[in-house]
Amino acid sequence: MKRVVCLSALSFFVFGVIGSPLAMDACCAAEHKDASHAAHDKSEAVDVGNKICPVTGEKIGEETKATYEHEGKIYNFCCPMCIGNFKKNPEKYIKKIEEEKAKEKK
Repeated sequence: MKRVVCLSALSFFVFGVIGSPLAMDACCAAEHKDASHAAHDKSEAVDVGNKICPVTGEKIGEETKATYEHEGKIYNFCCPMCIGNFKKNPEKYIKKIEEEKAKEKK
């Protein structure tokens, strides 16, 4: 009997509390304490569409492609390891992506 009560309580917690909108808002509030979260609430992130990894300069292959969302934009990388470098200095790599996009337009 105790096992049934414990499992019921656990199920309620996992599916009732964690899956609820209130729990999601609390989670988001804890993770995103800056103003950029407001954009996340209002719309979906936009894929910038870069085809060259800003970290390595290599073409991004679908087999190893990794993505990372930063300030409402999704950036593409050749592998998950490059995301760590991007996080250390996003402005540096965003500038590289912008330069790549400008070359594509020419």
